[in-house]
Amino acid sequence: QVQLVESGGGLVQPGGSLRLSCAASGSISSSNYMAWHRQAPGKQREQVATLTSGDSTNYADSVRGRFTISRDNAKNMVYLQMNSLKPEDTAVYYCRVVVFRRDFWGQGTQVTVSS
Repeated sequence: QVQLVESGGGLVQPGGSLRLSCAASGSISSSNYMAWHRQAPGKQREQVATLTSGDSTNYADSVRGRFTISRDNAKNMVYLQMNSLKPEDTAVYYCRVVVFRRDFWGQGTQVTVSS
């Protein structure tokens, strides 16, 4: 069983940056699928960024060039660096990790982009 806990969310002005962290309670070094999703009020949850085997990354068009997903296997951590934030990035952000075909989600962290 792997538990995921996100942190790093908060209130930031447009154009600002935040780094979200996702701490795993167990080893995630064998995972070949990690992702960040987000859900804005009144909208469906959407995939923002993925990190797959061989450290291949993929991003939603709305965040490409501004967000970066990364991992630290030694620390069992997944990160999402978010730059040039926009009001439309406001959402609850969720970390997701698949380990041995088991799908784990965190509880989410709120990101609010507003002046």
